[in-house]
Amino acid sequence: MATVLTRPAPGSAARRAPLTPPSGPPASPLAPAPGRDLFIDVLRLFGIALVVLQHWSMPVLSFTGEEIVTGNALASGNAWIITWISQVMPLVFFAGGAANAISRRGAVRRGATGPAWLATRLRRLAWPVLPLAAVWIPLPHLLLASGLPEQPVVTASRLAGQLLWFLAIYLVAVASTPLMLRLNAAYGWRVPAALAAGAVAVDVIRFTSGLEIAGFPNIVLVWLAVHQLGFLYADGRLRRPWIMAVTGYGLAALLVAAGPYPGSMIGMPGAAVSNMAPPTVALLAVAFGQIGLALGLRRQIVAFASWPGVDRVLGWAGPRMMTVYLWHMSALFTVTAVVVVGLGVSTPEPGGGAWLSGWPHWLLMLALAAWPMLRGFARFEEPPAAGPYRGGTVRIVVATALTGTGLLLLTMFGFVPGVAPVIGAGALLAGLLLTFSARTDGTPSARTDGTVSERTGGAASGRTDGTATARSGRAA
Repeated sequence: MATVLTRPAPGSAARRAPLTPPSGPPASPLAPAPGRDLFIDVLRLFGIALVVLQHWSMPVLSFTGEEIVTGNALASGNAWIITWISQVMPLVFFAGGAANAISRRGAVRRGATGPAWLATRLRRLAWPVLPLAAVWIPLPHLLLASGLPEQPVVTASRLAGQLLWFLAIYLVAVASTPLMLRLNAAYGWRVPAALAAGAVAVDVIRFTSGLEIAGFPNIVLVWLAVHQLGFLYADGRLRRPWIMAVTGYGLAALLVAAGPYPGSMIGMPGAAVSNMAPPTVALLAVAFGQIGLALGLRRQIVAFASWPGVDRVLGWAGPRMMTVYLWHMSALFTVTAVVVVGLGVSTPEPGGGAWLSGWPHWLLMLALAAWPMLRGFARFEEPPAAGPYRGGTVRIVVATALTGTGLLLLTMFGFVPGVAPVIGAGALLAGLLLTFSARTDGTPSARTDGTVSERTGGAASGRTDGTATARSGRAA
């Protein structure tokens, strides 16, 4: 998840490459400095960490003897306002847009082809999912055979796969990066504005027709608009962060007050409308506000992240955050199986004294359950070393389609016993295998963009986008 981000020097030949932005006003102080961009690194890590904290803190659980009953702590009172900060997937997509822009432009400067660049991005994105599928496809069968009640097992199996929605949509953003960068170079701010206008039209159709399916195009339009803002940041073209913050949050407040948008930016049990599934213009407004707020605090964030102790924590977490994201719900299911199902202990009422005093202990149990998973599966964050990709455009399109289909099937059906998870995992594996090309004799274990893998003995492990990971000792 972590990357070192670079930009071409002003006036260089690379600056005039087709994928770079046109010349314009002087760079903003908020533009990423040459070299690593610690701000983007921190946003990605902070986003995933807050997702995990929210998922671990929200559940309200009890067991009736055959069924597990679930609720959401943020559904009580006015706790939904927390989601205007804690729903941080917009920051993750924004940071990913900046990273993808800089990575793609770096690949162009090095002469790497578009298919080769995409092959490495696909491997890094989806390779860590393979061990998750390898564990969870047989696990429900084993749990049911051991005598566990069916409903809790099926619920956990379904939720373990739903996490992959993020990777499925992010894959679309990655695959569209070359095209969207060209549009960004030509039209700048008009691209996210057009995507936002499309999202408004989709919401109008959705809410006037009453058809939830009419809102599905916003899964692409909303998240691509946020991803596109990352391109503008990489260009140094987001210059008024506090105006962005006030505008975004103010517009979101108006939309919620006028309806039909709910206040929560995550789905709530029993709610007639969700701002997340599919995403709405209200969520896009909050995303705009969040990005402005983060940019307004950029100097403070970078200064804090540069402290030696914080730097070391970020350096440790960077190469492991995808593993944390993929397995944190498995840790939740493990603790729930022991405490709630096995011992019959229900979680206290949210916000009360028992809940507040028990919350740190609950998080500690979850962290202890997650630790062996992290130790066992973090190695899959680094895909196997590969020779230069030589498969061409058609092959990488097929690889992308198969990988996306696999992620989508696992998102929709989870790992509930049946044929769908097997087909999804098979499509995912087939797509990933197509991103590899056979190595010729004498070819070093190099990434397809010319960087050297950690396995070759470099000082820092090579990232597939031509960057160095935090294993070298600095935060990433």
